[in-house]
Amino acid sequence: MRIVLLGAPGSGKGTQAKKLVAKYGIPQISTGDLLRVAVRDETPLGIKAKEAMEAGELVSDAIVLDIIEERLKEPDAFYGFILDGFPRNIPQAEALDNMLNTIYQPLEKTILIDVNLDNLMRRLAGRRTCADCGQMYNIHTSPSRLTEVCDECGGKLIQRADDNKETIGHRLKIYSSQTEPLISYYKQQSKNIVIDGSGDVDTIFNALTEVLDPLVKSQQQIEAKTEEKEVSKTETTTKAKKKVSAKKKVASKKKVSAKKKVAAKKKVSTKKKVAAKKKVSAKKKVAAKKKVSAKKKVASKKKVSAKKKVAAKKKVSAKKKVASKKKVSAKKKVAAKKKVSAKKKVASKKKVSTKKKVAAKKKVSAKKKVASKKKVSAKKKVASKKKVSAKKKVASKKKVSTKKKVAAKKKVSAKKKVVAKKKVSAKKKVVAKKKVSAKKKVVAKKKTKR
Repeated sequence: MRIVLLGAPGSGKGTQAKKLVAKYGIPQISTGDLLRVAVRDETPLGIKAKEAMEAGELVSDAIVLDIIEERLKEPDAFYGFILDGFPRNIPQAEALDNMLNTIYQPLEKTILIDVNLDNLMRRLAGRRTCADCGQMYNIHTSPSRLTEVCDECGGKLIQRADDNKETIGHRLKIYSSQTEPLISYYKQQSKNIVIDGSGDVDTIFNALTEVLDPLVKSQQQIEAKTEEKEVSKTETTTKAKKKVSAKKKVASKKKVSAKKKVAAKKKVSTKKKVAAKKKVSAKKKVAAKKKVSAKKKVASKKKVSAKKKVAAKKKVSAKKKVASKKKVSAKKKVAAKKKVSAKKKVASKKKVSTKKKVAAKKKVSAKKKVASKKKVSAKKKVASKKKVSAKKKVASKKKVSTKKKVAAKKKVSAKKKVVAKKKVSAKKKVVAKKKVSAKKKVVAKKKTKR
């Protein structure tokens, strides 16, 4: 229910609005209360509104519309509201209609509480308001039980600054000139309802409820229909969701079966791949073994050939040693023969000299000289021959030692070559074994992963 209460100042709009809030549970949006709170809190809008209120003028449309727009955005105004004191002129009414249409809450009814001028003056002059809760009293028609004390909260009752006779008269003139044209504005929209406001509070309230109850019932029916539509929509959406979920289930089952088929095919293909890899690995192992055996044969052949070479070299060196020894023995024999021949010559010469001594003693001295000379020459010859033979022995020994050194070096080089070849063959064996073990590990890992 979205309504506006219209009426002159003092017609009882605020009082009736509070009773309607209690009955229907929708908020009252009183521009007067909103402005008084803004003035009390000294907000920027409240300061501007205070100046106009104290001068007895209406607050500007821009200020009031800003305050109402903020209030309508609160959650309690979503299902309905009661506007009290606004709009007061046609431009405000047009601006309000535009705003409510934009938020999809158009105005449904306007209710005019009609009171004559004398009653208005009497009500306004005797009106008192609680400073704490905003409860309104009138010292003439509805006074509080205790003077200037609120019956609801015990707060102090005050008279508003604009409730004196001069201000009241000015406000009523403004109402008649600006606010009364609203009645014809809302009549054209078939929204205006007039209620007699000259009776007491309860009489006026009963008249209001007789008008508003049908509106509330129709709105409740509309709300029930909308709820039914929403329920039907939710049911249709749930059915559609169920169908979609069923289709999704079927599709998921198909996907699962397709995935299982794909997985089975993958298993078969992986098994085939594993078998093929095993065959390849077996072939590689056989090839590797063949390579290893071939390398071993080559290495054994190389060892045999190396041994043969070493044996041949040993034979050659032995033959050389035998030849050198034969040469040395031959040379020694020659030297010995030379010594024997020299000794024989010396002995023969001695015999000749002795014979000459016996035959001719005279010639002894001469012969002795000759013999001595011969001995000296013979000794010189023997010494020279000994030197030559010694030099030859030294030379032959040097040759033998150099030959031995060369043979020893050859043996060492041959042994080094054999050792190097052994090392190379050993390294090749180790590399081949590592390759074979690495391939075995790779095959084992692939088996474990599968």
